[in-house]
Amino acid sequence: MLRKIDDFFARFANEVEGTRKIFAALTDESLKVSAVEGHRELGGIAWHIVATYPEMMTNTGLELGAMNPETMPPTTAAEILAGYDAVVSEFKAAVKSNWTDESLETVDDMYGMKWPRGLTLGILLDHEVHHRGQMTVLMRLAGLTVPGIYGPSKDEWEKTGMPEPPY
Repeated sequence: MLRKIDDFFARFANEVEGTRKIFAALTDESLKVSAVEGHRELGGIAWHIVATYPEMMTNTGLELGAMNPETMPPTTAAEILAGYDAVVSEFKAAVKSNWTDESLETVDDMYGMKWPRGLTLGILLDHEVHHRGQMTVLMRLAGLTVPGIYGPSKDEWEKTGMPEPPY
């Protein structure tokens, strides 16, 4: 569980940068790609990441108005990235203005469970990383280049001329 706001924001900055890379690599055509009929499309997963911020934070008392989590995904990749940027900016400002290290111990009702806010912030990050991973698989199916997040992707290994790991 996160216990310091500054620790959260240090990790958060890296994750936002990674998500922005993934979102920026999307094309309008790729948004409709899914692995299996009836499952979320690439654009739907991206929008789910965006919508989770206001949806989850409402349960903590932080009301974010940059977007309505009930709206359907936009039809362009640029709109999804713009929505992400807006909600992340609003979220950062709301946390910095309203929460302290001590308030990370405050317990909220989250989906029928009791979560300290420090846990909620950690789960918010884990949730984003999880869905970002799903997106990279769908990006490959769509024929897109996948950017590296925690290190080079296969595409980037090839561009650098570095030997690709054998496994």
